[in-house]
Amino acid sequence: RLDVLGLHEFDSVRKRMSVVIRFPSGAVKVLVKGADTTMFSILRKDHKSHHNIQNVTLSHLNEYSSEGLRTLVVAARDLTGEELEEWQFMYEEASTSLTDRSAKLRQTASLIECNLTLLGASAIEDKLQEGVPEAIESLRQAGMKVWVLTGDKQETAISIGMSCKLLTSDMQRIIINGTSENECKRLLFDAKIKYGINSASCNQISTCQRDAENGYLEASASMQSSNLPEPHAGEEGVSDGPLALIIDGNSLVYILEKDLETELFDLATSCRAVICCRVAPLQKAGIVDLIKSRTDDMTLAIGDGANDVSMIQMADVGVGLCGQEGRQAVMASDFAMGQFRFLKRLLLVHGHWNYQRVGYLVLYNFYRNAVFVFMLFWYILYAAFSTTSALTDWSSVFYSLIYTSIPTLVVGILDKDLSHKTLLKYPKLYAAGYRQESYNMKLFWVTMLDTVWQSLVLFYVPLFIYDQSDIDIWSMGSLWTIAVVILVNMHLAMDVQRWLIFTHMAIWGSIVITYGCLVVLDLIPVFPNYNTIFQLAKSPTYWLSILLIIVLALLPRFIVKVINQSFRPSDIQIAREAEILKKNHSYIMSRPDHDTS
Repeated sequence: RLDVLGLHEFDSVRKRMSVVIRFPSGAVKVLVKGADTTMFSILRKDHKSHHNIQNVTLSHLNEYSSEGLRTLVVAARDLTGEELEEWQFMYEEASTSLTDRSAKLRQTASLIECNLTLLGASAIEDKLQEGVPEAIESLRQAGMKVWVLTGDKQETAISIGMSCKLLTSDMQRIIINGTSENECKRLLFDAKIKYGINSASCNQISTCQRDAENGYLEASASMQSSNLPEPHAGEEGVSDGPLALIIDGNSLVYILEKDLETELFDLATSCRAVICCRVAPLQKAGIVDLIKSRTDDMTLAIGDGANDVSMIQMADVGVGLCGQEGRQAVMASDFAMGQFRFLKRLLLVHGHWNYQRVGYLVLYNFYRNAVFVFMLFWYILYAAFSTTSALTDWSSVFYSLIYTSIPTLVVGILDKDLSHKTLLKYPKLYAAGYRQESYNMKLFWVTMLDTVWQSLVLFYVPLFIYDQSDIDIWSMGSLWTIAVVILVNMHLAMDVQRWLIFTHMAIWGSIVITYGCLVVLDLIPVFPNYNTIFQLAKSPTYWLSILLIIVLALLPRFIVKVINQSFRPSDIQIAREAEILKKNHSYIMSRPDHDTS
């Protein structure tokens, strides 16, 4: 039975953990474990045998790391009575301090974490979860850039990168292992010159040519001019293969705290893969902030441990994995999942569906409200800004509250342009999101022009038809009310991608509910539109007017839709047509050899 006298937890500055223990014999020892980069600097160096043990342990660490194992160095030291008493006094004072507690605890730990005797090194196997390589490859095909930020040794990080297919044998590896600011600066500039990376060209990531298949930014032809320095003799020549950046935490200390962030950003965004090894938790957050502050791209961070919390909180979207390392990452995240491979479905399927639904609904809600407002605006002009009204107050309130709200909610929740199988099979379809195909300024203004046209048809067609009649303004208002509701619902029906029973009930039921509300309102004698709907419904002209309004209003939209889908189909449209063809049983039976093409 051992008595624990104190514990110094791991922090991002020390990168180690220590515990003070009293043994049954009365001896007091401090046991320390941590990364080799921080442990070897606090070992005792007063004996030759210790130096030999360090060399043997270092070779073991390199061997374990090359096999992809996660390593730790363990060391110990005997504490005298005076050292123990001094440490206990400072430890109690630092633990109860109300200000600068973490700094005082680090200062207390430095008293005992020195002149340690090396005990050895440990290595454990941290297997990749099922489906990780396939998920990373799918995300990169979708046009996403995948970076790995880990606290493992460089050799371990490279081995894991190879096993998860983040690194490939045809990549040109750029390794940044600097021990000073000047050395880091030189390594960054040498790499940029060697591979023809121009700082000015990557200041705005959106201006570079994006490789949607591989997910990296290619250097433009102007970067690869002939006046760049040639590689020195003995250096590996520059090939056309993709680049991979590998950088350690010591280099990031000088880069992130100095004026070298721009150089790192230019170099990293020109690489297909980036691996940061031996990084502290705060450095992970610093890398994420580097991308957020210099680009408009969305960042997503995924981790499974407490050392990933700062990175998850810094990113635009944080995903926590619930595993054996606790639930700290899950508690700090926006989304929680059991395995990494579920990220593929979260982004490629649900992310695509959500973007398509939200993008369309934003345009549709602008249209739905604007066509009603424009119709009233034309009436105000026609009435010479008089105080007369054609619609009752109840009709204006019910338009957004009852008449057209339910179809918007149902389509916004249930509509799907493609099945999950198609989206998972063709990750490049995700590119429709960052190409802004569902919502952009061009679509917005085209929709507004279409809205103006539909409102003009909606207002003037009944005026033209009933020009010589004795119909009153309240009867015209009832016609406009039912016509605008039918029009916006037919507009929505033209764009529905997936028809379900709930979709039919919402769209067509909304029209029935509108007629029901109009009947109820017209039965109230105190209202000025009393009995108007019953008189209008008896006339065939009323029904022909509604039909003419729908046809003329939607005809330009229908023609443009047919032309675009026939002569300029998008990737989404082509995939939808392929889905429809595959649903045809005779088509599948006639081409059994092409199911996997």
